[in-house]
Amino acid sequence: MLRTILNALVTVLVVFAVLVAVQPAEFRVARSSTISAPPPAVFARVNDLHAFQEWSPWAKRDPAMKYSYEGPQSGPGAVYRWEGDSEVGAGSMTITESRPSELVRMKLEILKPFRTINIVEFTFEPQGDQTAVTWSMAGTNNLTGKAVRLFMDMDRIVGGDFEKGLADLGSLVESPG
Repeated sequence: MLRTILNALVTVLVVFAVLVAVQPAEFRVARSSTISAPPPAVFARVNDLHAFQEWSPWAKRDPAMKYSYEGPQSGPGAVYRWEGDSEVGAGSMTITESRPSELVRMKLEILKPFRTINIVEFTFEPQGDQTAVTWSMAGTNNLTGKAVRLFMDMDRIVGGDFEKGLADLGSLVESPG
């Protein structure tokens, strides 16, 4: 009986290890929205990390979150750090590349609830008097990330937040004054 239980346990562990091993090594989550404003207006809100709290979906989730800034207010070298409750965690975003009205690229370092480094990009494409904005995040899954991926879908977890953030960014940029 004990041997049967041990064999079953070993089989389950081997199957789990195989499932983890075949998970993709990389992931990408992206959402897009069309905002009724020209690219320079939308770009300015994203490129200025001091404005992030105004449209961040995570700021609304934890109003007591602590945050700070380092470096320039906008563009390459601008840093936004946060520490919040268990739902928003802790980490930092650093703008690594900024091309006016085209692209803002950031290094996203999450410290809590788990350590990871991802690349976040915002792209801006003019569409008449509107702007198509795409917010994406890409990263690499280590062994732990692959195991977590079996139970949690990054697209489902983060995608909804990206949609809320883009909607709030649009409302902010489109509103007069």
